[in-house]
Amino acid sequence: MITIELKDAEVSAILNRLGAVMSDLTPVMQEIGEQLVFETEQRFAQGVAPDGTAWAPKSETTKEVYARRGDSVSLKPLFGPSGRLHSTIDYRAGSDFVEVGSGAIYAAVMQFGAEQGQFGAHMGRTRPSEKRPKSQDYFFPIPWGTIPARPFLGLSEIDRANIIATVTEWLEGAAAGASGGA
Repeated sequence: MITIELKDAEVSAILNRLGAVMSDLTPVMQEIGEQLVFETEQRFAQGVAPDGTAWAPKSETTKEVYARRGDSVSLKPLFGPSGRLHSTIDYRAGSDFVEVGSGAIYAAVMQFGAEQGQFGAHMGRTRPSEKRPKSQDYFFPIPWGTIPARPFLGLSEIDRANIIATVTEWLEGAAAGASGGA
């Protein structure tokens, strides 16, 4: 599992203020997790990284491989035939953390990119068939081509603003509860 820890002074400060009045921040972290998942899904629809830059387009090689396999070909980056990456964005929250990610095995490669062959190669021998009467050796690198980084996880300015607004609401609620208000 890959972990990316984001540190933001303003977000940390306001969370520390809330932590001073609440012993368990799990409900707050769950709300933040839901917001982060929603915004990450919105970035998939827009094809942009958390900083707003557009993802690199899908390569011609990838489109050709999908077409050769008979898979539907979406021109949107990070949308493959299975739809697994964008449909498995989820969060996990606890009393002092929230994690957002995808369980897709290739999520880290899409986030950080990879060079052709970076993870070795797949080698084997085909079996004879009607189409190919003789067996053949095959070798292809993993990944088959260079994959540019297309960051989909991280804090955008909208995420930062949402976190601060959420924690501020919880702080105001805690203050109102402490003073006997509504």
